[in-house]
Amino acid sequence: MTSPSRERPADVSVFAASPLGTPLAIDSEAPAATPTRRRRAGARTASLVAALPAHNEEAGIAAAIQGLQNQTSPPDHIVVIADNCTDRTVEIAQAHGAEVFVTTGNTHKKAGALNQFLAETLPYLREDDVVLVQDADSALDPDFLEIARKNLRGRIGAVGGVFRGSEGGGFVGHLQRNEYARYARDVRRLRGKCLVVTGTAAVLQVGLLRRIGEARLAGELPAGDGRGGVYDTSVLTEDNELTFAIRHLGYDVLSPAGCTLVTEVMPTWRELWNQRLRWKRGAVENCVQYGLTRVTAPYWGRQLLTMIGCVITYVYLATIVYAIGWGNFAVQPFWLGVTVIFIVERIVTVRDRGWRHMVLAGLMYELVIDLFLQIVHTKAYLDALTRRRRDW
Repeated sequence: MTSPSRERPADVSVFAASPLGTPLAIDSEAPAATPTRRRRAGARTASLVAALPAHNEEAGIAAAIQGLQNQTSPPDHIVVIADNCTDRTVEIAQAHGAEVFVTTGNTHKKAGALNQFLAETLPYLREDDVVLVQDADSALDPDFLEIARKNLRGRIGAVGGVFRGSEGGGFVGHLQRNEYARYARDVRRLRGKCLVVTGTAAVLQVGLLRRIGEARLAGELPAGDGRGGVYDTSVLTEDNELTFAIRHLGYDVLSPAGCTLVTEVMPTWRELWNQRLRWKRGAVENCVQYGLTRVTAPYWGRQLLTMIGCVITYVYLATIVYAIGWGNFAVQPFWLGVTVIFIVERIVTVRDRGWRHMVLAGLMYELVIDLFLQIVHTKAYLDALTRRRRDW
């Protein structure tokens, strides 16, 4: 394909040249690029560009691409944003029919890679076009995009996914799959209302993405990279910050129950610790970054409840240790009743995973990850308070 021009046919999506000066390899015959499948003669359907930021994702990139190609409403373009890759990510992506955008000198990880791609791409898209941002270690269920596009209207600026955990990871992986099943249940019961448009997969309006960049330049939102980038490269949790930005501009986010996907679980306790520490500290710092506003008030409330929960947990454990150590331990009817309620909650909330998992949940072994996460949260609060050096 030759270098694209802004003068384009009304029904064709094109991209800008990459920062390296090489045109993006868009193959209209590839499985990923079949806009005619969704267009009637004489009508124009808004284009959908799927962007997959990837850093050394050779293990999962093929499944991610195939999940997009198998959509009931497939994207017009699937673009793998290869960010400082040293493995076979680019080769595998091209072999599976995806286009590849290579970042240049990016030191800001996922947010920086997306900003480079969007800066080159948004000028060639229309206001009613949409962009899917999907993690390269995730794979969408077949009707994800069809359902997302039906819900992306009016003041809904972004539609995110409801994810379940992939197989593997042993015991720690099993605990995460239960955790994700409970999250999916909560979102379903709230009819898609969610706190954060998840970074695993989110469909966003092009007009809104442009508005965010302009608002950053105008000082209406945190400045990000200082050049009006869509994503703030200074934060640990770019998706949480983007949600704040969307809501401060008067839009809302949604996670419909049917927008489901599978995402990678952390295979070790160390990796889970690092992930959750980044998530929690990033969420706290996003609240501080925006201050107390109408939008952030519920998020501040959740942080306060989490802190109170941590304190109660430590006091509870300390009283048990004290009682056992001094021989004063006795079963109290009140606390026995609380324990029974807690057990029932553990059982009922994993119903989506089947009766076997419900029976296992009744054994209360998940107290392991509950305590683990409380410690992570405490560490995140202390790190944020003392401004300890941040690591991705």
